[in-house]
Amino acid sequence: MFDRSWIKVAVALTLHTVLTRAVSVTDIQGPAFLSPLRGQAVNNLTGVVTAKSSSGFWIQGPPVEDARVSNGLSIFSTSKTVLGSVSVGDLVSLSGVVSEFGSSGSPNNLFATEIDSPKNIIILSSNHTVAPLVLGRDRSPPRLRLSALDAGPDGWLSVPNNQSLVDAVNATLQPDDFGMDFWASLEGQLVTVPQPVALDFENDFGEFWVHGDWTVTGKNHRGGLTIRTIGDGPPDANPEVVIVGSPLDGTKNPSVSLGKTFSDITGIIAYQFGSYYILPLTAPTVVSTPDPDIPPSTIKPSKDACTLTIGDYNVENLAPRTAHLPTVANHIANFLNGPDIVFLQEIQDNSGSTDDGTVSANVTLAKLATAIATAANTTKTYASLEIAPENDQDGGEPGGNIRTAYLYNATKLSLVPGSPAGGALDATESIIGSDGKVTLTFNPGRIDPTNAAWDASRKPLVAAWETSSGARFFTINLHLTAKLDGSSTQGDARPPVNGGVEQRISQVQTIATFVKSLLALDPNANVIVGGDCNEYVQTRAVFAPFAGLLTEADEAAGVELIERYTYLFDQNSEQLDHLFVSDAIVGRGVKVEHVHVNNWAPSVSARASDHDPSVAQVRVC
Repeated sequence: MFDRSWIKVAVALTLHTVLTRAVSVTDIQGPAFLSPLRGQAVNNLTGVVTAKSSSGFWIQGPPVEDARVSNGLSIFSTSKTVLGSVSVGDLVSLSGVVSEFGSSGSPNNLFATEIDSPKNIIILSSNHTVAPLVLGRDRSPPRLRLSALDAGPDGWLSVPNNQSLVDAVNATLQPDDFGMDFWASLEGQLVTVPQPVALDFENDFGEFWVHGDWTVTGKNHRGGLTIRTIGDGPPDANPEVVIVGSPLDGTKNPSVSLGKTFSDITGIIAYQFGSYYILPLTAPTVVSTPDPDIPPSTIKPSKDACTLTIGDYNVENLAPRTAHLPTVANHIANFLNGPDIVFLQEIQDNSGSTDDGTVSANVTLAKLATAIATAANTTKTYASLEIAPENDQDGGEPGGNIRTAYLYNATKLSLVPGSPAGGALDATESIIGSDGKVTLTFNPGRIDPTNAAWDASRKPLVAAWETSSGARFFTINLHLTAKLDGSSTQGDARPPVNGGVEQRISQVQTIATFVKSLLALDPNANVIVGGDCNEYVQTRAVFAPFAGLLTEADEAAGVELIERYTYLFDQNSEQLDHLFVSDAIVGRGVKVEHVHVNNWAPSVSARASDHDPSVAQVRVC
C-alpha cells in the first residue's frame, strides 16, 4: 500500500539530487535477509528520522509496493556530535557504509542491516511525521511457521538440528508464509502493536513477549500461545509474536505476567540478542490484569483402593532451608489436594547447594512432608522414597545433588516386598517373583545408571507398588537432561539448536527398553512414567521409542490441546512435564489437570518454581 504522505518528501529529495545517484533505504534493505549493497559506501541516503537511541537513530524512506522490502533503516553511531545533530522528524541526507552487524559473542544471531560511519549529515527540513504501520490492520504476521529452512516432519523441532543457516542461504523473504521473514521485512520500520497481550513474565532486562490485535493460533484460556501439533503436520511455532525491548526514551516497562494487556506499543522493529524486537518509543501502560485467584485441581483422592491420584512437580532446587518450601507444601496440600503419590524432581540433598559431600535428601523430604501436613491441617504425613546419587554426578546446581523422589500415602500404597533397595549404580531389572508376579531386582531401583545416556543427568527412579487391595503397579520418575546451549527460535541455525536433544533421545530409549522388558513379562502391567522431560511431545523424534508402548496421559484424558502446558519460555506456553501410561491404565480411563500455581502468578518473583505441577487420576484395577 503506497503512502501518499511521502509525496512531499519525494519533492525534497528531487531538489537535493546530485551527480551521484541517490541510494534509497529500500535499495539497501532489498528483498532478502542481507542487504544487496552490504560493504558498499553510499551517498545521498535520505529519510525521516523516526527514533533515536544512545547508539544511533533510525530513518524511514518512501515505501515500495514490494512487501518484502523494508523502508526503515538503522544508522549506527555512538558519537554525541552525530546524535546531537539530528532530531526525530528531521528529513536528513547522509553518507556511510552499508553493514551487516553480527555479535562475535553470539554467532547464532542473525546479521542486522545498518549504516556505519555516517557522515555528511544534512538536515533538509524538519517537523515531519511518519505514520507507523499498524500491525493487524496494515499487515499481519503469518502463523504456524518460522522459516522455510525448518525442514523435517517436526518443522522447527525437527531432529537433527542446525542443518542450514539463514544468513548463509540469504533467501528472498516470504513474509506472508514465515514469521522470521515477516519481521525481517519490517526491519528498521516504525510500527504499532495494538492491544498487546503478554505471553510470559518479563526477563531480567525487563523485556517481554507479546502478540497484538491480530489473528493468532494456539491461544489458551489465559492468553498465552501453546505449542501444539494438529494431525501429522509440523508443530505450531507461534511466529506471530514479537519481544518488547527497553523503551528508547529511558522509561521502564511495567511488571508483566501471562495474559496481562497493555496500551498500544509504537516503536522500531530491530533484530538483537537472537530475536526480532519492537523497541518502544516509550513504555506501555497496563490496561488489564488476569484474575489472580488460581483454582485448585478438581481431582481429589478416592477411598477406592483401585483409584490413584498422582501428582507431578519439579520443585526447583528444594532443600531443607529453601524459602519456597512452605509454598510448595501448600501447593501439594491445597492445590493438588494431597495426591496418593507425588513424583518430585529437583530435590536437593540435606545441605542444599553446599558442596560438602552430603548426598542424602532424607531431611529435605521429611521437612517437605511435615510442611504438607501442616498446610493440610492433618497429622498424617507422607512417607518418602529416594535413591541418593553419587556426589556431583547427576547434574544440576553444583553441590545440590538434585534427584527424583516420591512422597506417598503409606496407608494406601506400599512397596512390593522381597527385593533390596538399590544404590546409585545398581541397575534394576524386571523379573518374575516367587509369587508369580512381575517385580524388580532392586525396589526401588534405577534404570541402567551407568549408561552414558545418563552422564551428568538424573537417573530414573523405578518402584514396584501394591495398593491396600493388592493391585500392583510400577512407576518411573524421570528428569531428563536440560535444554542447555540451545539457540533462539529466531536464530541463524535452522532448525534451531535444541540443546541436549540427542541425549534425551538416548534417555527415552533406555526407559522404553526397560518398559518393554516389564511388559514382556506382563502385557497387562500397570506402568506410569512421569516427570520433567525437558522436552515437548511435539519433538516427536525424542518420544518415538514410546510409540505403541505408552500413551501420554493428556492424550488419554482428552485434555484440550491449547491447555497442555506446564512452563512458559519466551513466546510459548509449553509442556515439559509429562505422564505416560500403559495400555492397561488407558483402558480404564484417565483424568489429568495442569494446575497453574506458578505460571499464573502475578509476578515472576511470586512463583515457587518455574514449572507448574500436574495431577492425574488413574485406575490400577
